[in-house]
Amino acid sequence: MIPLWERDIPGYDPDINNGEFPSLTPYLLENNKINSSIIICPGGGYVKRAEHEGEPIALWLNSIGVSSFVLNYRVAPYRYPYPILDVKRAIRLVRYNADKFHITPEKIGILGFSAGGHLACMSAVHSDDGNQDSSDPVEKISSKPNVLILCYPVISFLKFYHRGSMISLLGEDPPEGLRGFLSGENYVTENTPPTFIWHTADDASVPVENSILFVEALRKFNVPFELHIFQSGRHGLGLAKGDPYVSKWTELCENWLRRVQFII
Repeated sequence: MIPLWERDIPGYDPDINNGEFPSLTPYLLENNKINSSIIICPGGGYVKRAEHEGEPIALWLNSIGVSSFVLNYRVAPYRYPYPILDVKRAIRLVRYNADKFHITPEKIGILGFSAGGHLACMSAVHSDDGNQDSSDPVEKISSKPNVLILCYPVISFLKFYHRGSMISLLGEDPPEGLRGFLSGENYVTENTPPTFIWHTADDASVPVENSILFVEALRKFNVPFELHIFQSGRHGLGLAKGDPYVSKWTELCENWLRRVQFII
């Protein structure tokens, strides 16, 4: 594992004994090429990180020629802003170490499932160019992902929201201003990265309207996107290997990554 911070972890609480520090688990291709890369944010309602949305996704990305990293971001009892600090730091760290990892710094994507999709979305709509006054060279690097892949994502904390994810991240009865700030549909601009989204129409945990809200915002700002809504499928399918219909999402996503020239 690669720690996101070698020391001075923002918000670190020694009394939170979940045995983990924010880190990346790398799955780097060794093919004598400079590759694209994608950071994966597993779902879990901001209380855990689902294993089936981590390593299996990383290995699939490897199979289509993309180096990958699984982000071990902080979950409850850690709350906002720490998971978002973690994902932004992860993008900076991967970009800063592009030569070391044999990746292209202009082709770093973010992929997230469910609450991890919310985290990935936040990295895209609240990215920054880095802090040039920081004494930490990693903090001087841009946190903007170059592509965004969202799988049955939590998007909004105002409409059609997943209450469990919101409470785990923000606590009970968070102020409406903060809920709005963390609703991805409100912060799309023309600079939001090209986006691939999929959802199932009958998702009983995170309503499909989350993806639709985000796509409507992307369309308003002419951001390239591709949306797939499958007729049926439970929440949390991951690769969906047991569903010959929904499992097509990986092929569709690979084709899209090639169409936007992300895969080299």
